[in-house]
Amino acid sequence: MHSLDSSLCPMIFATLVSFFLTLSHSLTLQSDIEALQALKLSVDPNMIPPSSYFTTWDFSVDPCDNIGPKFLGILCSSPSNNSKSRITTLELDGAGYDGFLPPRIGTLTELTSLDLSRNRFRGPLPDALKNLNKLTKLSLSGNFFTGGIWTWIYRLKKVERIDLSENCLSGRIPARISKLRRLTQLILSKNEFSERIPNIYALQKLQILDLDSNMLIGSLPKLPPRLRTLRLSHNKLTGHITSLVNLDHLISVDVSDNWFSGPINRGVLALPRLSHLNVSFNQFTKMEVNNYFGSGSRLRTLDAQRNHLRGHLPVKLVNFERLEVINLAHNQFTGQIPMAYGQRLGRPWRTLFLDYNFLSGRIPPEFGPVAVRIRGSLANNCLSCPLRIPLCRGQQRHASACHGVTDG
Repeated sequence: MHSLDSSLCPMIFATLVSFFLTLSHSLTLQSDIEALQALKLSVDPNMIPPSSYFTTWDFSVDPCDNIGPKFLGILCSSPSNNSKSRITTLELDGAGYDGFLPPRIGTLTELTSLDLSRNRFRGPLPDALKNLNKLTKLSLSGNFFTGGIWTWIYRLKKVERIDLSENCLSGRIPARISKLRRLTQLILSKNEFSERIPNIYALQKLQILDLDSNMLIGSLPKLPPRLRTLRLSHNKLTGHITSLVNLDHLISVDVSDNWFSGPINRGVLALPRLSHLNVSFNQFTKMEVNNYFGSGSRLRTLDAQRNHLRGHLPVKLVNFERLEVINLAHNQFTGQIPMAYGQRLGRPWRTLFLDYNFLSGRIPPEFGPVAVRIRGSLANNCLSCPLRIPLCRGQQRHASACHGVTDG
């Protein structure tokens, strides 16, 4: 037997020494490295594109001890007093990774930001997420996660932003979510959450609440006072929206496609910062407009189509000096179109839909010359509406449907 080439011995020895020194002097806590390994192993390798972040995760080097294009999406803390570095940020690219979220993710206890959005992760969210109690941002949107969130979410006491939208999450939204007192954004839209919206009034810092496109039922709870954006469309909510009058910070409200009823309250329309209001596809029967709003209103868009609104068109809408888009189509308005509406066409009204009502009489003269600059329709009413005017194109109702309708 030939002896090993003596020239190779120093090289092998140096390699072994270097390997063991790397292990013993690893900057990153071993449990954090193992969590990253578990996450990568949970993803179908055939679903890792060549240019994606995961291709840079090379575990032959230390995740927190590299400079350059290694471990993209990872940030670490700076070690002190001979302590190990910890993973503080894990934000993957939206490369379409197909896998699941392993329970080992819960060992990354120094994480402040976890973002796995716009991928194809699936399965239930592990209860181990409750251990990530230093998170300030959690974004898992645009995946296929299933199951509920009630067993862990209330433990994230420092979280400020939660986005779990566009998944397949179900069950109730837990009442204990109100314990997340630092929360400013809660986005749970496009899931399968059901039952009632819990009492979240204690979330005094909450500014964005987006529960669109779920299966929520019941009436509105008392909502946090600093809300700026409220999205509740495409649910099965009932009752009135009068409680919104106390939310002076509201800028955008969308409660469309529910079963809300009663009046569109004058106090809602008069909210001082409100710019966008969508109450379409509900069962509202009345629109209350104060006699005078002056120039204080910031309302630009009012969409109240497909309700059961009755009576005459509200004349005082012309006092909303910034109003540009109005949709009152598919209601039960009667009487004439107010002459004052004509003075607002193009100044600044640029969209006006009044079709599918029971309006009658002649249209204001201003509708003729400026109509080419206005999007909208007056079709399917009981109007004397010349077809040469663009807004009049489309047939009016048959005389039998207009029987008893007066010019008001």
